[in-house]
Amino acid sequence: MNNSMIIGQYVPAESVIHKMDPRSKIAIIFFFVLIVFFANSVMSYGLLTVFGVTAAASSKVPLRFIMKGLTPVWFLIIFTFLLHLIVTKEGDVLYNLLGWKIYEEGVVQGAAISLRFFLLILVTSLLTLTTTPIEITDAIEELLGPLKKIRFPVHELALMMSISLRFIPTLMQETEKISKAQASRGVDFRTGSFKDRLKAIVPLLVPLFVSAFKRAEELAMAMEARGYRGGEGRTKLRELKVGKVDFIIYALFLLVVIGLFLTRS
Repeated sequence: MNNSMIIGQYVPAESVIHKMDPRSKIAIIFFFVLIVFFANSVMSYGLLTVFGVTAAASSKVPLRFIMKGLTPVWFLIIFTFLLHLIVTKEGDVLYNLLGWKIYEEGVVQGAAISLRFFLLILVTSLLTLTTTPIEITDAIEELLGPLKKIRFPVHELALMMSISLRFIPTLMQETEKISKAQASRGVDFRTGSFKDRLKAIVPLLVPLFVSAFKRAEELAMAMEARGYRGGEGRTKLRELKVGKVDFIIYALFLLVVIGLFLTRS
């Protein structure tokens, strides 16, 4: 398993989060993404952080795997924080180094935005880490079910989203394998001018696109060979059911939402 990218990977485990109905996970994550932008105090951010970290711990996904999987976004998080230190010029001056002043409001805003970004990536990643692609497809299809009345291709859309998530780690592994193969042939991706680096990417992109199209063709042929003709008239092996665990998580999340709005400054 490629640990450098956690989006799209599923980690099997016996946890409370794994046992939840996938529709409940999608609904809670959707509203979590919305309410995280309403936090504006230490207490409200604290509640969201406790909820996100507790959810990650309850999933029984190895913490080392999650943190290593978040490595690609650490640069953006740190860059966002530093950008606010440079741009924001409000509040008291906390530090002055050779004319470069760090303001209190810059530190506060930088920390808040960086924490938001971290929580969004952490919580949304739990969806694919604890839910199989088939469950995600069924959940999206159920949630978008009312759109079928206006002849919207709900099943096809859910299937495309599920396949896309499933192939993210596959394409990342393929990219890593091709880049190592090209590097062994003398292709240098790290040194030289920008133009040279851009030219070096071509030997990486061409086989990657060829491999992606080949996999897509093989998948289409496999689905056709198994009699796939769209969602019309199809039945499901497992029916989605909302259980006690889902209602308990809903209640806890509702308490977090109420606490967030009560602690807003």
